[in-house]
Amino acid sequence: MSTPFLDTARRVIRTEADALTTLAEGLDARFRDAIDLLLNSNGRVIVTGIGKSGHIARKIAATMASTGTPAQFVHPAEASHGDLGMITSADVVLAISNSGEAPELANLLAYARRFDIPLLGITSAEGSSLGRECDVVLLLPKLGEACGTGVVPSSSTTMTLALGDALAIALMEHRAFTPENFRDFHPGGKLGAQLSRVSDLMHTGDQLPLVRPDTPMSDALIEISQKSFGVVGVVDQNGLLAGIITDGDLRRHMDGLLSLTAQDVMTPSPVTIDPGALAEKAVAMMQARQITSLFVVDTTGPAKPLGLIRIHDCLRVGLG
Repeated sequence: MSTPFLDTARRVIRTEADALTTLAEGLDARFRDAIDLLLNSNGRVIVTGIGKSGHIARKIAATMASTGTPAQFVHPAEASHGDLGMITSADVVLAISNSGEAPELANLLAYARRFDIPLLGITSAEGSSLGRECDVVLLLPKLGEACGTGVVPSSSTTMTLALGDALAIALMEHRAFTPENFRDFHPGGKLGAQLSRVSDLMHTGDQLPLVRPDTPMSDALIEISQKSFGVVGVVDQNGLLAGIITDGDLRRHMDGLLSLTAQDVMTPSPVTIDPGALAEKAVAMMQARQITSLFVVDTTGPAKPLGLIRIHDCLRVGLG
């Protein structure tokens, strides 16, 4: 089914998609020069712009900062009233203006030139005031806006955003930025949960429910009750995990349970997980085996219990 609204939406999206294709095909050695300029900085990337370019600049700064490139947005109008002090000679300024003639940028650009601060620009007009001042200019293709009237920043802002992402990710890959590094900057929310390690969520130390193989089941039941995990690990004389006792084991040995020892009741060689594994992997293992907890051991060495992770711990942070 087609309606005028759907037709408009498809036209806008296709126009912006075509603009991105043109942008990608037009990238040249200047992009490499821009990366070199950013890598040679010992400070931060100061991203600036006014209006819609300012909104895009904020997002670019946020993306860089979260992917290993220290970055900060500075509002050009506020810069003229004291915020120029946020910019140091060790920084690089990334200034964004589609026309290249935003008057609000003038004082910030002059400050950058006065103190010999490297200047990278994103604009569609190489001969503009911004284009002439920059050490490196990344040019946006002059394609018009998706609105068709040229008054609504749309294709130009989409291209600028994509170019900012390209810079951030190129820098990230050059620095071999890993998911572990990424998680350090994203400890909260769904993304932080997805990148959580088992070691972040596991219970350790005196919290661990552990007994010896010769422990009477009456004492093992007390350990299960006191630690409140519904399971108890059985460790041998060397402190290595020999087995686990779960609710299912208790039910299978109900007759004469109190006359047995932990070794009589335990399931030997239980499923375990490494502390460095993603918590999502722990969730998948528990769901596949229909269990609610896993003992954590160093899978590259002796199976000494280091912790215990429960499905409840994973659900609490948004996994599962």
